[in-house]
Amino acid sequence: MSACEPLARRMKRWLKAAHKYLFRVAPLPHATGSVSALVGAGLAQGSLELLAEGALLAGAALALPASGWLGLALLCLADGYCRYREYQRLKGALARRGFHPRLLKSVEASRCQRDAALAAARELGLCARVREHFRSQGYRWWHLLPDGTLDNPLRFFAPAFLRATFVPARRRRT
Repeated sequence: MSACEPLARRMKRWLKAAHKYLFRVAPLPHATGSVSALVGAGLAQGSLELLAEGALLAGAALALPASGWLGLALLCLADGYCRYREYQRLKGALARRGFHPRLLKSVEASRCQRDAALAAARELGLCARVREHFRSQGYRWWHLLPDGTLDNPLRFFAPAFLRATFVPARRRRT
């Protein structure tokens, strides 16, 4: 046994966990956040170059959308982390109780939450049943936006939507 083997094993475990976090549990928020960060960084670089050349008004005008894109990237990262917490919660619930449609009711309306539920189910061998449940509810792979967003695009800023997205559900006592 070499001295590097424990480190290699830890690195492999860390890379596997990072892959699961980025690409299995919450792929959509992380992809959106990455693209937003790239666009924001490009705009910020252009803004700084304009400011360095002395074009204050143009630099400040470009800094505004740059900050918006970078803010969106941070929101997407926060959403990805919340989806990971949702994944952990659902994995525990599915492990304790097995498949039950009521467990999935709170995560049906959002593609990101459905992805987290599918990742949890995949690890427990329940992926086919969970996928079939979402399919029976009418959700397909192209349903990317949360329910009700097409009717009201400002729904993203509604307190109820933000609470459901960023604050985990409370446990109910029976």
